[in-house]
Amino acid sequence: MKYSKLAVKILEYEGKEIFYDPVYHGRTLKILGIDDDPTRVIDYIGDQFLEKEYGLIFFDTRGKYPKEKFDTVIEIGDNKPTGLDPIKMAKKGLLKDFYSAATIIQTIYGLDRSLTDKLYADILGGKIKSVADAAKSKEHYGEVIREVYTPLDEVFFKGKPPEFSKSILVDFSNAHNITLVGIAFLILAAAVKDRRSTLIGIDDAAVLFYTTPGSAAIPLLTQPMRGRVTVLGSRYAVENILKILGPTLVLYNDPDVQSIIYEANAVPQGDMRKHVLKGEGAFVWRTTQTLEVEFGKLPFEG
Repeated sequence: MKYSKLAVKILEYEGKEIFYDPVYHGRTLKILGIDDDPTRVIDYIGDQFLEKEYGLIFFDTRGKYPKEKFDTVIEIGDNKPTGLDPIKMAKKGLLKDFYSAATIIQTIYGLDRSLTDKLYADILGGKIKSVADAAKSKEHYGEVIREVYTPLDEVFFKGKPPEFSKSILVDFSNAHNITLVGIAFLILAAAVKDRRSTLIGIDDAAVLFYTTPGSAAIPLLTQPMRGRVTVLGSRYAVENILKILGPTLVLYNDPDVQSIIYEANAVPQGDMRKHVLKGEGAFVWRTTQTLEVEFGKLPFEG
């Protein structure tokens, strides 16, 4: 079988190399496993894409990825200014336009369509220059925002917007407020959603998708796009991860969880299912006509 130049080896079996090829298998790979297994595989794949001169954008909830691989490190923490104000970012050209900024605020604070349109008009008219301005506004959208806007939000949006270089690590490991994590994830996803020649790594995906803003980032980062590859790592075999289209690398050695993943991928019972041991994996992928499952060992030690 021929592979594209984006193919990377993910498993080995009796001298045979098993590749994940985004062009052939699908541009979103889900990696499901316990402990540091998903992290190690994402880091390994990232190294392969660095050699292909791809940029890396990693969202890290556990502080496990080496910072020296990245040109920019964005650290998200409680009571820490981030500069991730979507209105200010749109003004600097870090978001597509001011309507994108307004819809991000809509998602975060639950505005309806008419309030979002009014907010957008006020942003364009120069009345609203920041999220803080929107929260203080006497307009009805200001009232709605203030229902959930907290001092943590106010601190979060302060500061100068970060630089967005070719390779970016977003470190959530010091953030304990899951709401702020979801907000940051959505805003950053919107900022990088059109990047090409880029590998996007998301770990732990289930944690980052837990909130409404976080869930809204899913289609931004998993929509198929030439020149972009997305790798989701998760220690939780939850439905919103399993439903995302694309191949799956199973690293769990728990038979019950393996069974759930096999069922979600419509793998029939019998020879196509094999118990995966520690250090092994099952690669599940589809063609237009068939379902394939390949087994092997991870191609690195440790």
